[in-house]
Amino acid sequence: MRGAPHRTGSRSRAGPTRRLIFPARRASKEAMLKAILFSRPVQTAFAAALAGYMSLVKHTTRWQRSGLEPMEAIWESGEGVVGCVWHGRVLMTIAAWPKDAQPASILISRSREGEVVAKVAALHQIGTVRGSSRNQKKTKEKGSLSAFREMVRHVEAGGCMALTPDGPRGPRYRATLGAIKLARATGAPLVLLGWSTRARIVVSSWDRFVLPLPFSKGAIVWGEPLHVPADADAETLEACRKRLEDRLVAATQEAERLCGADLIEPAEATAQERPA
Repeated sequence: MRGAPHRTGSRSRAGPTRRLIFPARRASKEAMLKAILFSRPVQTAFAAALAGYMSLVKHTTRWQRSGLEPMEAIWESGEGVVGCVWHGRVLMTIAAWPKDAQPASILISRSREGEVVAKVAALHQIGTVRGSSRNQKKTKEKGSLSAFREMVRHVEAGGCMALTPDGPRGPRYRATLGAIKLARATGAPLVLLGWSTRARIVVSSWDRFVLPLPFSKGAIVWGEPLHVPADADAETLEACRKRLEDRLVAATQEAERLCGADLIEPAEATAQERPA
């Protein structure tokens, strides 16, 4: 009879030990997987594959283009511009911007995912600025202030600075003031790009990221360029932000109509979700 309590005690000690070990093993495996996925060789290989895929889609899609007249005048001027495309549509901007136009650069976050995007951009001869346009007041937040200054220099030197007005975290198709403030600081026009392909995969992410498929029908639509006064006050900035948002949504949805794709609608937004 004395042996039974001893055996019961042994089982009770063994149970907690297993519960402590297995989560640690799972965490270790997850950390190892992340280390592999975000390693330099894997990132480089993935970036090369994605860049090649983008070229395949660019050259096999039957593109229809709209809104070219004002854009051709801007390209010929050689003056700096601020380009805008929604976060979920960044992939095929290479199909819309001519190689002999203003040298393009894109704002990319300092995250590990941003490293992959930076590598893809480099393979397509697109420059990068690392940081965030979400809030220039927080100088320690991902180099916001230094990134803004670098963007100003690029535009004033005659380049195109491409931004995602709803990035980096949404809401979808809801513009912040980052691009508007850059246009005010530089005096450069805002050019608005919408595109779509008929055959595509829409990812269930906050931005409804669009992965175009090759050998399909596509459309590239340029919205009406927008100018921001150098002396714009807060009320004028907000009015310009709303015009940018409306025109960019219209250009994107017009591209979807032209190629026969389903429309992706803007997400709901509140004042709290739309910081400067």
